[in-house]
Amino acid sequence: MATDARGGGPQEDPAVLGAHELGVPLGGRATLVQFSTAFCQPCRATRRTLAEVAAMVDGVAHVEIDAERHLPLVRALGITRTPTVLVLDSAGRVVRRAAGQPRRVDVIAALGHVL
Repeated sequence: MATDARGGGPQEDPAVLGAHELGVPLGGRATLVQFSTAFCQPCRATRRTLAEVAAMVDGVAHVEIDAERHLPLVRALGITRTPTVLVLDSAGRVVRRAAGQPRRVDVIAALGHVL
């Protein structure tokens, strides 16, 4: 996945997110959480990429969150740019985090750490 805004490549994060925070149930095996903003062009491409990967892999869900409408969550997670993608395991633990537009192959590789 893309380099995290805090530097050094994909980052692990101790946060745990669930249906309450996301507004939808988690995927059975993993969840791709995308933080976006309305006028973010890379967010549109990221949406397509994550939706394609989620459709390819059984039990993986894609959730897009409007960063501007969920500022407390954005602040709690330290998100500073969009798109930011979090990869959650089935329990909602953040196991990978990356800022910027990810490549499909990188998303699939990140899921490999979860599945």
